[in-house]
Amino acid sequence: MKNNGSKSSDPLVIAGRSFASRLMIGTGKFRAPAEMTASVEASGAEIVTVALRRVDLDNPDDHIMSYLDASKYLILPNTSGARDALEALRLARLARAAGVSDWVKLEVTPDPRYLLPDPVETLKAAELLIKEGFTVLPYMPADPVLAKRLAEAGCATVMPLGSPIGSAQGIRTKESIAIIIEQATVPVVVDAGLGAPSHAAEAMEMGADAVLVNTAVAAAADPAAMAAAFAKGVEAGREAFRAGLRRALNTAEASSPVSGLPW
Repeated sequence: MKNNGSKSSDPLVIAGRSFASRLMIGTGKFRAPAEMTASVEASGAEIVTVALRRVDLDNPDDHIMSYLDASKYLILPNTSGARDALEALRLARLARAAGVSDWVKLEVTPDPRYLLPDPVETLKAAELLIKEGFTVLPYMPADPVLAKRLAEAGCATVMPLGSPIGSAQGIRTKESIAIIIEQATVPVVVDAGLGAPSHAAEAMEMGADAVLVNTAVAAAADPAAMAAAFAKGVEAGREAFRAGLRRALNTAEASSPVSGLPW
């Protein structure tokens, strides 16, 4: 596919909705609301995730929601902290009833130490949410079989983890994510564990459709500058993928001719 350098000519399409940016950003762990809003702006992201357990849905002046312009961003509530499918369903229903969104980032993480997603409860929750008309973007283990099951159930994306949430380890599940991308029928968003812009670029070079970051930006000395750096990493990785990355070789190959020379 030829790349003319325009993001608008290469939109990310999720559930029929187009987005120019392929970077999603979370709102947790920022030291102050001003840092959060500056970082979201600098990232160029159009999809912003908000943990439902950190939002007072009955208070329109809740400090997170009041700092995000819902006309500018798709506010994507997530079910962070849900321990099973029914708890995730309750959280999503609360968000929709409060008028936040009927899009939901599904997270079911019963293990508080590693925060790894429960594959069985994630699939169960996805099926329940889809039956109720939610647009579901599930955070999931990097399991190609589960990714296919979630897509077949009607999820709008699949979101395999690169490594544990907040770990900054980068993509430790590369081989599995490569299979998920190869078999994908919905956008693949690499989520969790990305600690540097180079990690985001790597995901995009692999053919991921988007990435989601939070801690790497929020914990940086200059969060807004880091958000901008991630945006550049995502764009560079996507452009490299579209340009056609060369296959790695096991031997050297001269870049200058070695035959037909006049001496």
